[in-house]
Amino acid sequence: MPRLAGKVAFITGAGTGIGRATAILLAREGAKVAVADIDAAAADETAQLAGNEAMAILTDVTDPDILQKAIRATVDKFGRLDVLHNNAGGSTAQDDTAVNAPIEEFWRAIKLDLFGTFLGCRFGIPELIKAGGGSVINMSSNVALMGVAGRDCYTAAKGGIAAITRSLAVAYAPQRVRVNAIAPSATMTDRVKRLIAGNAALTRLADSHLLGLIEPSDIANAALYLASDDSRMVTGQVLPVDSGVTIS
Repeated sequence: MPRLAGKVAFITGAGTGIGRATAILLAREGAKVAVADIDAAAADETAQLAGNEAMAILTDVTDPDILQKAIRATVDKFGRLDVLHNNAGGSTAQDDTAVNAPIEEFWRAIKLDLFGTFLGCRFGIPELIKAGGGSVINMSSNVALMGVAGRDCYTAAKGGIAAITRSLAVAYAPQRVRVNAIAPSATMTDRVKRLIAGNAALTRLADSHLLGLIEPSDIANAALYLASDDSRMVTGQVLPVDSGVTIS
């Protein structure tokens, strides 16, 4: 039997990259998937690739009203919510140290990565509780677990995600809601490939991977584990999927 048979998943940033790989995998494992993305065309393409009645929803995770309506539309169509994957986020080439980074880049990272995750939990967790429990999967980063120079905007946002993951896990365990995060290292999405090409620190980071470069499917497999009952006793954890970078 598929590992997510009968489950419903809402995935933000699912139009491309890690989100797309995860949406396709979760649908293959039986989940009804809501593909939420700010790019409508990309969301539609992912939904078609995923199949299994996947629905595309135009979503801006930084807008409370839009995100709340997207989650409501998912529940209205599929009847419940079991998996909330707050995947939307990302850094830009403008990131730098706290001394040199543009102030607007700091707020961009905080609003998209951290506030977007906060809002996803705000509106998604009540639906998980109604379903009798479920899994929240946040997206942190290995930069929240180790020192990486020149990434202070992104590091601040991803460190905040790691922290809120732990506090929410404690708060909602009585309602059988598990809250975990994945902490990838540089993953070879098209966006990251472009960033690495122009960033010496990221290039050094990619070169330090012990097991080779990470693909979106590697992160999707971790998300599947956290979404499924295989991880039923796992909560409050930040799971590195980083090819050994944080231990090397």
